[in-house]
Amino acid sequence: MKERIAVYPGTFDPITLGHMDVIKRSLALFDKVIIAVVDNPQKKHCFFSKDERLKMAKDATGKISNAEVDSFSGLLVDYLKRKNAKIIIRGLRAISDFEYEFQQAIVNRKLANNGIETVFIMTSPEYFYLNSTLIKELAHLRGKFGNLVPKNVALALKKKFRE
Repeated sequence: MKERIAVYPGTFDPITLGHMDVIKRSLALFDKVIIAVVDNPQKKHCFFSKDERLKMAKDATGKISNAEVDSFSGLLVDYLKRKNAKIIIRGLRAISDFEYEFQQAIVNRKLANNGIETVFIMTSPEYFYLNSTLIKELAHLRGKFGNLVPKNVALALKKKFRE
């Protein structure tokens, strides 16, 4: 039987427990999930460098079997082809996420000539409000955020904001 490979793309700036929830739940559906850290400086300026985001994601997912962390730039559909994957994972927090994600799913499907599907996974209720921007703001203002991110990410944020 062919291995079912899914790709979960994002900037992961930084990776949060909401992301981890989507990753773990995706692995119940697919044989392998690739956490694909997007490197696209023209679209979005990231607080952490690509290498820092990769390291945080690798450290956070290191004990999860069948999860792989990688990075890419360019078109997501081209990356999926290189990885022999047919599924894109997208986490949804609220209905406001859906319109943008739906548009992206349609465009990716057209670019791949219907060879790619997007699977939306609703974030667990305890993470609906959580996003990377909120985490960085809490860290900047010295608020409590340790229970919202993996331990390695909390340490990286504390270090970054001390510098």
